[in-house]
Amino acid sequence: MEYEFIVNPKARSGMGAETWKMLEPELKKRHIPYSLFLTERRGHAREIAEGITSDKEEHSIVILGGDGTVNEAVNGICFPGKVTLGYIPIGSSNDFARGLGISKDPLTALERILSPEKVISMDVGVLARNGKTRRFAVSAGIGFDAAVCHEVCVSRWKVILNRLGLGKLSYAAVALDRLIKDRPVRAEILWDDGKRQIFEKTYFAAFMNLPYEGGGFRFCPEASPEDGMLDVMVVSGISRLKILCLLPTAFSGKHVGFKGVDIVRCRKLTVETDRALPIHTDGEPCFLRRRAEVSILPEKLRVIVR
Repeated sequence: MEYEFIVNPKARSGMGAETWKMLEPELKKRHIPYSLFLTERRGHAREIAEGITSDKEEHSIVILGGDGTVNEAVNGICFPGKVTLGYIPIGSSNDFARGLGISKDPLTALERILSPEKVISMDVGVLARNGKTRRFAVSAGIGFDAAVCHEVCVSRWKVILNRLGLGKLSYAAVALDRLIKDRPVRAEILWDDGKRQIFEKTYFAAFMNLPYEGGGFRFCPEASPEDGMLDVMVVSGISRLKILCLLPTAFSGKHVGFKGVDIVRCRKLTVETDRALPIHTDGEPCFLRRRAEVSILPEKLRVIVR
């Protein structure tokens, strides 16, 4: 079996390149056949994955990078059902690895990829807006959480904290700032059972394929990547002060059950807001939109988790 490695050398402020230098000798020592593709710019992992998988053949792709690199690759894969994905996490948030129980130790992660004990068939989410679609592996969202993702992407604090090994704190710091600045909206959601629900004073809606997003916020503790469903969390009708108090509890999932935090499990939904809001998929920003449709891709993706 030949492995095709897509490596983001700039992940976590250059840790991607250093980690690959550590892992490549192990592959050579064990005479593992592999191909190497180094990303050079934003969106390059998508192009690489598309080029690898366009032949309709079976492939074993290994991503070395962060959640953003995973997102790009998942969006580029042409035939998900023919791909087995391995992951070596070198990001600042690592919600994909956290949600699937993938080791954050590079050598351990590599060993599990080369000698897997557990491979799951993972759901892939799809967010459609204005005629365009984008897939997600971890989560998508509209509103406050997407605004946080947007700002983190351009924040100098993320670079500084990454160098200190505290990258996920950049999400918490930006979240506090956005909470003060952002105004809630009126949101209308059409669920897959035909029910139409209005949420007044809505701060955000998160569409979760895995339990965690934003560097460890356990927004939907029961979310499963194998059940063909999305867990949707809507935060609405509460004060900024209450959200501020609830945010720390979301790291452990103890925010569930509080008034103003609604979690619904569904296969698809349509959300509309009275004002255009930021949207994200796996922390990668999209343009402002008032409407989005969210669903599950018909094909599943094989992912090595242990």
